[in-house]
This record gives sequence, C-alpha cells and structure tokens, in this order.
Amino acid sequence: MSTAHTLDLAHVNATLGRDAPGLVAWALGLGERSIVTTNFRPFEAVILHLVTQVQPDVPVVWMDNGYNTAATYRFADEVTQQLGLNLQIYLPRRSRAHREAVHGLTPALDDPRHAAFTAEVKLEPFTRALRETAPKVWFTALRATDTAVRAQMDPVGINPDGLIKVAPLLHWSSKDLHEYCVRHGLPNNFDYIDPTKGEDNRECGLHLAH
Repeated sequence: MSTAHTLDLAHVNATLGRDAPGLVAWALGLGERSIVTTNFRPFEAVILHLVTQVQPDVPVVWMDNGYNTAATYRFADEVTQQLGLNLQIYLPRRSRAHREAVHGLTPALDDPRHAAFTAEVKLEPFTRALRETAPKVWFTALRATDTAVRAQMDPVGINPDGLIKVAPLLHWSSKDLHEYCVRHGLPNNFDYIDPTKGEDNRECGLHLAH
C-alpha cells in the first residue's frame, strides 16, 4: 500500500496545518521522492528556503513559459545561487518566438485559443516534469488568499493520482512572508506576470488539473 493511502490527513492538517516548518519536516520525513515547484513570483524564496533547509538537494521544478519579466529571470538566478537550488527548468516544446511567429501575441483570456496557449506553455511542461521526476510529494507555495479555489484547500491533500500535495504557506499572510524574507535575508521579486492567469485571482489550470 502506498504512503498516500496510509495517511491520516485530518490529523496532519489539524496538528501541522499552520506550522510550516513542522509540515515541511513531516512531509520530507515520509522518505518519499519530493519536488518543489516555483514560478519565482513574489515571496517564492520562502517556500524554497523552508524546504531546502531540510533537504538541500530537493529538485526545484520551474516551468519557464518564456514570458517572464527580466526582473523575474534575475531573481531566479539570485535565489538559485543564494540557496544552492537543484533547479530543473522545463520549457515549452516551442520557443516564444516560434509560437508568436505562427499564432501572434498572447491570446486574451476570453479568446478561445487561450486554453491551448496555457496547455502548451504550462500544463504540458508540468506533466513532463512529473513524468521525469516521478515525485510522491509535491511542495507548492499556494496561499488561501490567491483564489477562491485555493481558499477551500487543506495544507495537505492527495491528488487523484496519489501525489501528496503539500502547501506549507497556505495560511500565511503577505506580512508573514515579508517578515520571513527579512529574517533570513532572502531576496524578493514584485515585477512578475503570468500570461496564463492574466488576473491575480484567476486559476491558470495547473492546480485544477493536478
């Protein structure tokens, strides 16, 4: 029987759901293959620091859609160097230049082509990342204040495919995250955009599909 099927999620969420370091230690203590996903948005250094303090070589998976700001790319390099991240970058099958030459600029949210755009630049790379890294535990920096969907989540859940999804920062405020960055001397990045979401409170589809 897999680890996921033996977990008492209610107990874990009740006892560790608001204890981010404790939750990280518990999840890594399961002894299963783990990954952390990041998009290098604001405060992403917090989840990366929390997890790598316990397991420095944990794979850090970044689906680089090719549309990030210059500041985001610089931030990614700075955090990777400062924390010594085991960064694994997954790119779309086509470059941004190729895609735009054929299809034009990024389709608007109400454009029927937007779903295919999201699938190409984010969902397919993540599916490929899951296949190649084969994790049992997935750490994510989701927060309850992000979207209505995330507000209904628990810090630990199990996906239909058995993947244990861990969101240690689910109940953290921006103030909590800022203070953590200051306390640990972590850089931050506020010049960030995600063309697959378009709006801050909109799901891109990744956390609906997984």
